[in-house]
Amino acid sequence: MGMSIYTASTAAERMRAVVLAALAEAKGAQVRVLEVRAVTDITDYMIVATGASQRHVKTLAERVQQAMQQHHWKPFGVEGLESGDWVLVDFVDVVVHIMRAATRERYQLESLWDETLGEVLRAPPNPLADSTRGAAHGDAVAGT
Repeated sequence: MGMSIYTASTAAERMRAVVLAALAEAKGAQVRVLEVRAVTDITDYMIVATGASQRHVKTLAERVQQAMQQHHWKPFGVEGLESGDWVLVDFVDVVVHIMRAATRERYQLESLWDETLGEVLRAPPNPLADSTRGAAHGDAVAGT
């Protein structure tokens, strides 16, 4: 059995890029990426996005799953797909939360992590682009 050329962190970075590309393609709004690996061993990245409606939330979650499947990554779990109000898609190294705007405002999930981390990474305009662009790498927010 051959050894994978990807380290755990490289796999997490690739997963993050695939998720961000899928969200951008499906018009996810207010996409935010929080790097949480320094404060928890549960996941490396938490990605939060807003859908315009329940149907849009479901579509975003489905697109993320389809994009990840193309890379042979299956979710460990999916919660909330039936309601379309808040869908959680757990890929272990990357956990994706997709919510309607009212739900996101009500729960303010990012604020729980912002206080702990002190920093929120923002999605680059092209998540699959080379990440060696320096300071401009984290300036843009997808969908805003």
